Amino acid sequence: MSFGQFATNTPIRFNSLDFRDGQQSMLATRVKTEDMLPFLERMDKIGYTNMEMWGGATFDVCIRYLNDDPWERLRQFKAVMKNTPLKMVLRGQNLVGYKAYPDDIVRRFVAAAARNGIDIFLIFDALDDLRNCQVPFQSVLDAGKQVEGSLQYNISPYHTDKMRVENALEQQKMGASGIHVEDMAGLMSPEGAIP
Repeated sequence: MSFGQFATNTPIRFNSLDFRDGQQSMLATRVKTEDMLPFLERMDKIGYTNMEMWGGATFDVCIRYLNDDPWERLRQFKAVMKNTPLKMVLRGQNLVGYKAYPDDIVRRFVAAAARNGIDIFLIFDALDDLRNCQVPFQSVLDAGKQVEGSLQYNISPYHTDKMRVENALEQQKMGASGIHVEDMAGLMSPEGAIP
């Protein structure tokens, strides 16, 4: 299938990043739950494929700087968002922290996140090391939720198109329903986006 065929035969879908990456990038993740809640009912009617609203720095910042309970934020979002699945970013074995956690902690955290309202888990490892994603992937699948895999776009002798394809196929075997390509450093050229 050529890129042109893909573009004309695939419907364009949108997901909301406003309450996770959007506020992280623009406002240092300093928006309190009470300031987000008034927008949710209207946003739920827009028709987003999903809303990425939890994980990454939002968890840490809620506790450290906002005196805001991240678990309560999740429950309040879920209570309002009746039509839009909620998504979180999970740093593989690091969860929402800055070190690798034991497997039992990973399983319990994922189960609690699923039980409290997360429908889709966007799971990544900063070094594209899938060993750090195995337990999180399986934990999400065990909870009956959806895994979205991820590739971290980099330019190096190691980060070839072949490596990215092999990594994505392995994530598919592990249970990912889709692959997110993250270009945090803005390195991807238009030519690089279409191998």
